Amino acid sequence: MLRKALAILLVYVSWISAGAADDLKRMEWNVEGVTREALIYVPATANTTPGPVVFAFHGHGGAMSSAATHFAYHRLWPAAMAVYMQGLNTPGILTDPEGKRSGWQKTFGDQNDRDLKFFDAVLSTLKRDYKVDEKRIYATGHSNGGGFTYLLWAARGDVFAAVAPCAAAAKPEFKPHVKPKPVLHVAGENDPLVRFEWQKRTIDELRKINGCGAGQPWGELCTMYPSKTGTPVVTYIHSGGHKLPADAPAVIVKFFKEQVKP
Repeated sequence: MLRKALAILLVYVSWISAGAADDLKRMEWNVEGVTREALIYVPATANTTPGPVVFAFHGHGGAMSSAATHFAYHRLWPAAMAVYMQGLNTPGILTDPEGKRSGWQKTFGDQNDRDLKFFDAVLSTLKRDYKVDEKRIYATGHSNGGGFTYLLWAARGDVFAAVAPCAAAAKPEFKPHVKPKPVLHVAGENDPLVRFEWQKRTIDELRKINGCGAGQPWGELCTMYPSKTGTPVVTYIHSGGHKLPADAPAVIVKFFKEQVKP
């Protein structure tokens, strides 16, 4: 009982004492004895008006602070809560096999589902402390964070109105668990890590799952594949490599604003 009380106190003290740029607050959670942390932007209206939430996941070797700087969803959509969670040291498939750098679990059961449990804890806290519009919860991430976004779709799909993985490919074991949902996928044609052909296979599978028709232009470099069930697939295909294009977060916000869970 005392341990639980201390864990709750840790969250509270961390929240009120953290002073960061852009009104980001650092929070901590005790998840099965491990301290986890995130930077969170909370709009002034969050105590009175249900609002959207955007979860954004850094890539392998990244950090919540760099994610907040480079994604900047709190600046692009100040009416939404923005959540930049911090990964733990994780072995990488393509790089860092010894797991000396931060990242996210890759599939069901990996790392004892530590990151799915962390996500559950963060969302539970937000719902407890603020007014969350449960029809407008979104997830996005880059590289390993994009892969985790696909895992969240498979494992916690009912939570989200839409997702936007970037520079990532969904694992085959996710397919039976993925239900139709609006998705925007960002891919570089010259990605040296997550090869474009792998990402294209994922996109093709998503179009089948979502029952999409022929594509039509949706802004620069983007194509929308409409769906009769209201679950479109949008692709942002650029000529670059693994790096996220500078304008991609703004495109993702535009997409999220158009998607509301039925």
